[in-house]
Amino acid sequence: MNQGQNPINVAVIGSGRMGGHHVRTAAKVSSSNLLAVVDVDIAKAKVLADQYGCDACKDVPELLSRFPQVQACIVSVPTVFHVAVAQPLLAKGIACLVEKPLAPTPQEAQKLSDLATTHNTVLQVGHTERFNPGLRSVAALNLKPRFMDVQRVSPMTFRSLDIGVVMDMMIHDLDIVLHLAGSKLKNVHAVGTSIISEHEDICNARLIFESGCVANITASRMALTTERRMRLFSEDAFVNLDYATRSGIIVRKSAHTDQLDEIRELVTCGKDLSDMKYTDLVGVEPLSFDLPEGHEDQLTAQLDCFLESVREGKPAVVDGDAGVAAVQAAKWIVQSIHENQWQADPTSVAY
Repeated sequence: MNQGQNPINVAVIGSGRMGGHHVRTAAKVSSSNLLAVVDVDIAKAKVLADQYGCDACKDVPELLSRFPQVQACIVSVPTVFHVAVAQPLLAKGIACLVEKPLAPTPQEAQKLSDLATTHNTVLQVGHTERFNPGLRSVAALNLKPRFMDVQRVSPMTFRSLDIGVVMDMMIHDLDIVLHLAGSKLKNVHAVGTSIISEHEDICNARLIFESGCVANITASRMALTTERRMRLFSEDAFVNLDYATRSGIIVRKSAHTDQLDEIRELVTCGKDLSDMKYTDLVGVEPLSFDLPEGHEDQLTAQLDCFLESVREGKPAVVDGDAGVAAVQAAKWIVQSIHENQWQADPTSVAY
C-alpha cells in the first residue's frame, strides 16, 4: 500500500475453511482494515473474530447496521448462497470478492455480474490460480495456444460432495484455459462418472474454441496421488507447468531456428539421426515462480489486487464476465457428461 493511503474497510462473510483463510489474510494485509467476520453460526464467527481482533456479526443486515463504513466484502459461503449474500452488498455499492464458482448457474452468475455493472461496483471472482506466479509467468508470454492439456487430480477429501468435481475442482482450470485461449468456446465433449458421491467424481472434457485451440482437461477427486499440471503448445513455444511442485519450463521455437533448420535439412536428405540426442538440440528455460514483493501466497496477491481495484476504480483481474464464462463452461461440461452416459449390459462386461 502506498504511503498516505487509508486501508479499505473489509468484512469476511463465512467462517468455514476458506473463510478462515480469508480472515487471516485480511487481518495481515496492510491495505485492509478487517472490521468483522459474518456467519449465521455466530459462535464460529466469534472464535475467528477474537483470534484476529475484529467483531462478529450473524448476518449481512447486522453487518450493514453496525458497520455502515464497510467498503468491501469477501463472500466465502457455500455457492448456493452467493447470490443471496452478494446481491444486497453490490446493490449498495459495496465491492465483493466472491469465492469460486461465482454462482451455481450461469443465469445467477450473470445476475451478479450485471448488478455490479449497474451499480458501478467491483466484483471479483476468487479464482486464485490466476495469481499463481507460474501461471502469471505463462500469461505474460502472450502465447497463442493451439493445444492445452490440464490435469487436476487428488485423493478424496470428503469435502464439497454436494457438488460434482467439475464445479469443485475443474472450475479452476476452466477459468485458466478460457483466459489463455482468448477465444469464444465453440464446442464441448465430456465424459465422467460418479464413484462415491451423487455427482461426477471423475471427468475428462475436451473444449474446442473458435480460434481452433483445443483444451483437454481431466479432473478427479478419486486419485491415489495429487497432480496439478498444465502443458501448453503454441506455434512459438511449449510450456510445462507443475502447480504442485511449483516448477515449470518453457521451450521456445524461435530460440533454436538455426538448429531446427539444419535438422530439417538432414531429415530431408535421409540422414540417419538415431544417435542424436533430441534434448541437446533445444534450450529449456525455467519459468519464474516469484511472487510480487509483499505477497507470500496467492490469497495475499488476490486480496491486494481486489483492494487496489476498489481504491482506484480499476477493473478486477477476474471480473464478473470471467466468472460467468467459467460457470457456463462448467454447465456445458456437466450436460455433456449426462448426454454421453454409457449404460453397459452387465452380462457383457469382462472381468
